[in-house]
Amino acid sequence: MNKPFALLILCIFHLSVNAQTSVPKVQAYGKINMADLEMMSCDFEKDANAEVLQEKGTVYFGPNLSTITEEIYKRIKIFNNGGKNEANINIEYFSGDHLEYITGIQAETINLVNGKIEITKLDKSLIYNKPIDKYHSEVAFSFPNVASGSIIEYKYKWNSNTFVNFPNWYFQENIPVRYSEFNTSIPDVFYFRSINHVNQPFAKEFSSKDATSTSFAGNTVPYNFVTEQKVMVNVNSLTNEPYMSSYYDNLQAVRFQLVSIKSVGSYERIFSDTWAKVAGVLRDDKEFGGQLKARLNNDEAIVNKAMSFKTDREKIAYIFNEVKSEMTWDGTDEWRTNDGVYESWQRKTGNSAEINLILYHFLQQAGVTAYPMIVSTRDHGKVDRYFTSLVQFNRTVVFIIDSSKNYVLDAAEKNNSWYEIPENLLNSWGLYINNVSNSYKLIELKKSTPVSQSISVDADINSSGTLQGTAVITSDGYNKLDAVNLYKSGGEKNYINYLENTNSNLKITALDFENTDTSQLIQKIHFNSNLTGPDDKYIYLKTNLFSNLKNNPFLSENRTTDIDFGYCKNYNITAVYRIPREYEIVSSPTNISMDDIPDQSVSLKYDVTTTGSIIKVNYSIHINKPELSNDYYPAYYKFFKKMYEMLNEQVVLKKL
Repeated sequence: MNKPFALLILCIFHLSVNAQTSVPKVQAYGKINMADLEMMSCDFEKDANAEVLQEKGTVYFGPNLSTITEEIYKRIKIFNNGGKNEANINIEYFSGDHLEYITGIQAETINLVNGKIEITKLDKSLIYNKPIDKYHSEVAFSFPNVASGSIIEYKYKWNSNTFVNFPNWYFQENIPVRYSEFNTSIPDVFYFRSINHVNQPFAKEFSSKDATSTSFAGNTVPYNFVTEQKVMVNVNSLTNEPYMSSYYDNLQAVRFQLVSIKSVGSYERIFSDTWAKVAGVLRDDKEFGGQLKARLNNDEAIVNKAMSFKTDREKIAYIFNEVKSEMTWDGTDEWRTNDGVYESWQRKTGNSAEINLILYHFLQQAGVTAYPMIVSTRDHGKVDRYFTSLVQFNRTVVFIIDSSKNYVLDAAEKNNSWYEIPENLLNSWGLYINNVSNSYKLIELKKSTPVSQSISVDADINSSGTLQGTAVITSDGYNKLDAVNLYKSGGEKNYINYLENTNSNLKITALDFENTDTSQLIQKIHFNSNLTGPDDKYIYLKTNLFSNLKNNPFLSENRTTDIDFGYCKNYNITAVYRIPREYEIVSSPTNISMDDIPDQSVSLKYDVTTTGSIIKVNYSIHINKPELSNDYYPAYYKFFKKMYEMLNEQVVLKKL
């Protein structure tokens, strides 16, 4: 080897060693670093209430390759009282058919008392294993003797009796993570599709192969174990940001899906690598496909009444409202039933799938062509159409194809309507099944038209500073639903209080709701308010009345996630104010037009004109895209900052 090349190799080796030594080493369970006990705050996130000091996951297959075990070890530092909730542990697992189970739990609290380490082990009698529903259970426990400065650590084994169930790993949490390590050892007879959702580099990453063999039909079959390790360090916590999509969608993680098994002897199997196969699993599942032809007791009255209506839309509206009224959602979400639609109808309660499959039954009986559809709620996460797995879904709804509009019906939640896609399903995908033709289709769930709100104000200001006038608010879509649900749930008095409290304590003297059952809601409001300042020489007029654009949600200059508004939005506000002759305008907002955002996603136009004693105000605000990329957040931040400053600026009148 020549000398320059040898020096190059030595330098590379030196840099590699330095890079690796900068990565913290995992300490064994029970081995405590005194510096960690004395640590007062997280080095890279100073205001954190707690910090994951280290977390390690190791996944491996059983000797016969039919089971999977994951060993998990986690250590957390509690900095203050705000971090004590980290000492309450809930480990959820799929217990149906004993498919998964938890073993080997150990836990302890470590405190520094008068300079000495004090360890308090968890009493195993205080570990509780309890069912959640038919399919899920959880192990729950709380650490003893937890105080500010404590370190808590625990370890356990998650076991799966099927090779299909490969666990995901989250490098990021709601508290900062100093060190996170994930190790996998996968026989190459399995092909798992892995999806890395990360936005920072791995501090350490390697892969290796080790040859081994297994016995199949009396023969020795060779294969390789593919071992991989991924390490992240100093991962900031993920906080809930305004208009963020699912929390779990945004966590840095690696996820897995079994696609196929290579030939072992004469055995080969392809799993749900296509949506057609996922649809086939649904049709064959007794708690989904097996429920589609189930009969219900005492359903004749609803069916007969529905049949009396002439149009499908009338039938849909009637049946939807009847099921929503009759059934009570138990709060659990599943794409399959728990006790079945028959039992749920008898009890008048059920999970979301049961309620909506009952809705499907009635629609079918009334002659409305409807399809069961599996979806994912906003909290559960968006469906990735390239990741063909049932784990992405957590609810069943009903899908109807109409000549002018498709309907997505969810009768589980009382505030939903039959004519709007439920807001918590937007910007994702649904998979519907045609049980007659044995077909399926993946449908994008989006609101195709902007949701609008227009406000028209006509008011007079008298010489004593009293504002008196009328407002007409016209709303459609989700704006209409929000107003109607708020009005119905709390009654007119509480609704008026809400309007007064969110509009500078205006006094509302009359309110009329019109056309609540059609496409638009019209609210007519009579109001008055005292606008005079403390010295009676000035009148301060806020022109942004009755809109829900009061407080800027985007106060942080930095953001890590995309913005998900759910749907496009249009706001139009016009107002005419007549001022008394004894006053003059000394200050008013500057006219402005903003439409220069790089992706053309938002725009604003604001005009104030004065003619004699008349002030005319016009706002026009458009959010043209339901989802805004974080790449443009600096521009969005400036836009919304300027917009809300303008909306909250006052017109100032001075007595002559």
